[in-house]
Amino acid sequence: MTTWQLAPEAVDTVDATSLRRDYYDEVASRYWKRRATGEEIDQGLANDGVELLRPPTGQFVVGRFDGEAAACGGLLMLDSERTELTRVYLRPAYRGKKGAGLLLELLEREARLLGAARMVLNTRLDLVEARSLYVRHGYQEIPAYCTGPYIDICYGKDLVRGD
Repeated sequence: MTTWQLAPEAVDTVDATSLRRDYYDEVASRYWKRRATGEEIDQGLANDGVELLRPPTGQFVVGRFDGEAAACGGLLMLDSERTELTRVYLRPAYRGKKGAGLLLELLEREARLLGAARMVLNTRLDLVEARSLYVRHGYQEIPAYCTGPYIDICYGKDLVRGD
């Protein structure tokens, strides 16, 4: 039987770093419509604020499928009530195995532990799989809460207390 194991993990472990590199490679390559170079990935990850994805300012989680690093996601507290969902990624070989839903559930639970009552996120219109995932899990389109060159649409969800 194959199983998922998801848990908070430091952003600088070997597995977390590898997942973050793969995440950036995929989103940058899709945006540029060509394969990102190693140098471009390094530049994208440099000074990206990932050090804030640990308590009390955030959290980072890694998902493993049968022991293999397969997924990741992060949280960044924006204020005392809202946390931003960021760097949500599943390696292609592990998509369609229910990991994305489990990853979102854990991230929402971790957000509540940090004191958040609402989760927000931003994404691009071309990331249709991500947008579909968020809508399936109760996220609704909201007005922009931030600006940037890679922000096309924002979503939000109230977090239910009691978990």
